[in-house]
Amino acid sequence: MSNKLIEKAADNVRILSAAMVEKAKSGHPGGAMGGADFVSVLYSEFLNYDPTDMSWPNRDRFFLDPGHMSPMLYSILSLTGKYNMEDLKNFRQWESVTPGHPELDVERGVENTSGPLGQGHTMAVGAAIVERFLVARFGEWMAHKTYAFISDGGIQEEISQGAGRIAGFLGLNNLIMFYDSNDIQLSTETDKVSTEDTAKKYEAWGWKVITIEGNNQDAIREALKAANLETEKPTLIIGKTIMGKGALNDAGESFERKVSTHGMPLGEAGGNLAKTVANLGGDPENPFQIFPEVEDFFTKRNKELAAAAAVKKAEQAEWEKANPELAKKLKQFFSKDVPDFDFGKIEQKAGVASRAASSTVLAAFADEVENMVVASADLSNSDKTDGFLKKTTAFSKGDFSGAFLQAGVCELTMAAIMNGMALHGGVIPVCGTFFVFSDYQKPAVRLAALMELPVKFVWTHDAFRVGEDGPTHQPVEQEAQIRLLEKLKNHKGENSTLVLRPADSEETTVAWKLALENIKTPTALILSRQNIPNLPGEDRYAEALKSEKGAYIVTDTKGTPDVILLASGSEVATLVAGGELLAKDNIKCRIVSVPSEGLFRSQSAEYQAEVLPAGVKKFGLTAGLPVTLEGLVGADGTVFGMESFGFSAPYTVLDDKLGFNGQNVYNQVKKLLA
Repeated sequence: MSNKLIEKAADNVRILSAAMVEKAKSGHPGGAMGGADFVSVLYSEFLNYDPTDMSWPNRDRFFLDPGHMSPMLYSILSLTGKYNMEDLKNFRQWESVTPGHPELDVERGVENTSGPLGQGHTMAVGAAIVERFLVARFGEWMAHKTYAFISDGGIQEEISQGAGRIAGFLGLNNLIMFYDSNDIQLSTETDKVSTEDTAKKYEAWGWKVITIEGNNQDAIREALKAANLETEKPTLIIGKTIMGKGALNDAGESFERKVSTHGMPLGEAGGNLAKTVANLGGDPENPFQIFPEVEDFFTKRNKELAAAAAVKKAEQAEWEKANPELAKKLKQFFSKDVPDFDFGKIEQKAGVASRAASSTVLAAFADEVENMVVASADLSNSDKTDGFLKKTTAFSKGDFSGAFLQAGVCELTMAAIMNGMALHGGVIPVCGTFFVFSDYQKPAVRLAALMELPVKFVWTHDAFRVGEDGPTHQPVEQEAQIRLLEKLKNHKGENSTLVLRPADSEETTVAWKLALENIKTPTALILSRQNIPNLPGEDRYAEALKSEKGAYIVTDTKGTPDVILLASGSEVATLVAGGELLAKDNIKCRIVSVPSEGLFRSQSAEYQAEVLPAGVKKFGLTAGLPVTLEGLVGADGTVFGMESFGFSAPYTVLDDKLGFNGQNVYNQVKKLLA
């Protein structure tokens, strides 16, 4: 493609980007105009995909980090035929396919939901890891590239440090990132915020760094060629671009490099859209057009891409004939089918911590679920994801034959990487850390819920019973926060997250069964550090299977109970102890385990009323905030929970001091019934 035509395509992207924002009276035109040259070169010469099969697993992927630059992405994708002019005109409008920040839409070429800066390129790291994982198992014939686009804001976000470190450490030579370095951010110029040497920083992490003039097509092309030839390192291309390239003001003078064009329409910022469009070769009266020669080129490009993809697919077909068992396995990896796994054969020890029970399940997964990838933030021996690690090896540079990511101390980075793995497809991502550190992960957990990604988040050390570590490590308010996501609906009207806090070892097995079967949303497993007595029942696993409905009756009484005791996790066993004391006073108790309120609320009204009938007093016990159970207890009772942060002491002392024992359950219920 000639540079003249590249420039024409880039100018088309600039016009459409500016026009979209102007029409919506909202958005960010400046960065999109500056980055137009890079995406034009990338999409016209380097990005390999099948325009007729956008979800083709072996396609190259493009992850946009600065979601505010969505006009650039929508515009370049309109040149490829994935958006029409009406779509662009409806930018940021109700039910539009062009939302203000991109939302996952693979069929139109949007590989990730982006918005909070830093997560987009970190997801790209996850996708690049999966590509290496799959190549290690099936061969280089399925190799492909992952491209990312990052801005000054993404470089500054703390998550970029973890992403840069991990990508460099693992030598992800399949990862190519363009840094749109225009020296301007939303409220100021970047040198008012930072003067660090970004190139040296990435070089120190083990990246290949190329610095170019970011609006020069020849320089972009040569940098991308060099990046594609790199065999040892990820590549960062630092493109010194011009914010608002091509913009003019009312007087027809240059309006480039203005801070104001970062976050407001050109006209509002002091520029002039009509003069800008004319300057870039468009029609000021109708800027929503694709130049004929650009349209012709991308029509031809689509045919070339489809033909190249057909060749690759034919090569895959030959490979499948020669390797039928591997082909079957690859198909299963990318299918939506739940892996065939017999949970009933898992032998759990009674009375162990639910983190230990989880470790037992993970160890079994390591033997049979071949596409599971597990990560831990330097806590594998404590969050017990090492049950999986002991059966495999950690990823290292040049060796992705194992299935474990030692992420280091970077909880948010790890969570975003797992999101990227899920977006790529072909693996089941699991990551673990302490529950209190879910605070670091919530931005990525929220995006997982938005994108409906089946990432499994394992959170251990679930309550004040962390004990001697003190209140800094004792989650109190965290469960209430995560339960809010459990109650929040996604756009399909389904619970956006599955949250499970099992009450004993057998419930933990069932919780993992539900997690593995949940392919629609993220799953959170909240697990104990301390040992928990198993709940009553001759066949405890069979009883625990009832937790698949979110809540179930653990023990009951004849006739209508005087009171229903309900809890999740460790507290259910405490209710059992309290119930035994109440029985001595002839108080009839029903005990209910509620590992997931969201799942319970999705059951029939009849089942909910059967477990928690109206008109019966209810007592809830939670090691979190009382609000965690108040929706279930309702006006018929009360909740005993934490009203403060925890304290530093052995957990058995804390149980007694804070009232989490059978005797206090007895006292509280007597007070309620009185």
